[in-house]
Amino acid sequence: MRTLRKIVKIDEEKCTGCGLCVTACAEGAIQVVDGKARLVSEIYCDGLGACLGECPEDAITIEERYAREFDEEATEAHLQEPKAKEEDLPCGCPGTLAREINRQQTTSDQVPASEAPSELTNWPVQLKLVSPAAPYFQNADLLLVADCVPFALADFHTRLLRGRPVVVGCSKLDDADYYIEKLTEILKCSSVNSLTVVHMEVPCCSGLGYIAARAIEASGKDIPLSDLTITIQGEVLDNVLSRT
Repeated sequence: MRTLRKIVKIDEEKCTGCGLCVTACAEGAIQVVDGKARLVSEIYCDGLGACLGECPEDAITIEERYAREFDEEATEAHLQEPKAKEEDLPCGCPGTLAREINRQQTTSDQVPASEAPSELTNWPVQLKLVSPAAPYFQNADLLLVADCVPFALADFHTRLLRGRPVVVGCSKLDDADYYIEKLTEILKCSSVNSLTVVHMEVPCCSGLGYIAARAIEASGKDIPLSDLTITIQGEVLDNVLSRT
């Protein structure tokens, strides 16, 4: 039944597909499709407009029109559905399409250090850009790494990255609440075996550990969490990371 009520309206010409409105909508009424934010269904939108303040392009407004009534029960069921079919990324840019990178395994004595190959096996790597449904998160030992770590730790690729998918971020400059939500979604949608946080020794960087702990708790899963600290001089402290 359609009634006259308030409901979200999205201006596709203004929308850049950044995806900020998606995480702001507690009812899951908005998704990014083909690079644009779209209303999934009228029955999921309560018309309260929590997403309005999150859009940097002012592409979202509230209009009054005839629409199907908000269905709280259907919305709850919708929120419980796994989001494992989302392969494209929020910004809609082809360069951020989820990819697995197959690497040929080598040993340290096969190539000189100056010619050591990259050990990166997934793209993208920014936590804001990765798809929670990306295949490389399945049965994985995931690394959550502070942006500065690879610059400080000379052997980051061979010591930590080999054989592991990685997501990177900065707990000081970025939104911690958003990181918690995004990481929680990754853990819910995948079968991550373990999570290792690698951060710098500066106090503000340790926030990544808090983000990881909160995400594991919110996911409802029992996922082992390890913490690794890197000094500004490039030394490894609290080396609790075990390798086989």
